[in-house]
Amino acid sequence: MKVPDYPENEDVRVATLRSLSILDTEPEERFDRLARIAKRLFGVPIALVSLVDMNRQWFKSCQGLAVTEMSRDISFCGHAILGNDIFMIADTLEDERFYDNPLVLNEPRIRFYAGVPLVVPNGIKVGTLCLIDREPRILSDEDRELLRDLGQMAAQELSSVQLATIDELTQISNRRGFSALAHHALNLCKRMNKPASLFFFDLDFFKEINDRYGHAEGDNALVNFSKILKESFRESDVVGRLGGDEFVALLTNANQTETQLILNRLEQVLKDFNSKQTDRGYDIVYSVGMVEFDPSRHHSINDLLVEGDRLMYAQKREKRSKEVISS
Repeated sequence: MKVPDYPENEDVRVATLRSLSILDTEPEERFDRLARIAKRLFGVPIALVSLVDMNRQWFKSCQGLAVTEMSRDISFCGHAILGNDIFMIADTLEDERFYDNPLVLNEPRIRFYAGVPLVVPNGIKVGTLCLIDREPRILSDEDRELLRDLGQMAAQELSSVQLATIDELTQISNRRGFSALAHHALNLCKRMNKPASLFFFDLDFFKEINDRYGHAEGDNALVNFSKILKESFRESDVVGRLGGDEFVALLTNANQTETQLILNRLEQVLKDFNSKQTDRGYDIVYSVGMVEFDPSRHHSINDLLVEGDRLMYAQKREKRSKEVISS
């Protein structure tokens, strides 16, 4: 039996899922209806809306199965979230990854599986809409398209939960979304004794950009900086906009060398961006406060934010002092 691998962004993926506050909640008609539709349209005995937690898969809707969760180690959905499209096993007994899986040998005796990943607005795959049959089968191209459509509908229902945590302008996490994700990520780091660091960014001369070029250009600067951050940091890092021109990034499971490499990449990406935008009239420049997570001093994400904010302003004041001296 093949145990499913973990995605590279597993810390953020689990934090995103848990920030939805949907695990272990009561059944909801909107999800049950989609699972019933899938079960009926495809003529399968089992259809699930499955959410893949750290060590389990939990079913928000479970049509045709009497249990509400299973171990992730033996799950098919744990494999499905590793890809971007439908994960299909036409006949489990012919597949070396699954022929001796307990879910194949015992109830529900899976012979066919097809699961489409459920992707929320920040691009994270939190689970699947999946079909299970006790007989081997293959989905046609038309069937696959229908399953994708149903999966997108299920993802939209999950997204409605998450939308309140996304910054409308930059499409990255807002303060509420960042705090929820970072809270879970820090708890994971504590439990697994992994390092974490917070970076508190503030754009320099942002008021001048708004005053000289207008608020639309100021918005462009914010959007561009959010893209620069997403390109520079890893998928496993939590990036957010707190408001105005303040941005944050939480690095998890990165030692000092890896952290420095990420900062070097950020500087290079920003340098390349500024050099290619010579007709814009200004460069994007930032100040940053960097804080290493210390469980003995930082009891919450807010403690990290307060210290990062203080260090960022200290750097900004130092820059201004040097500008005054040089002038």
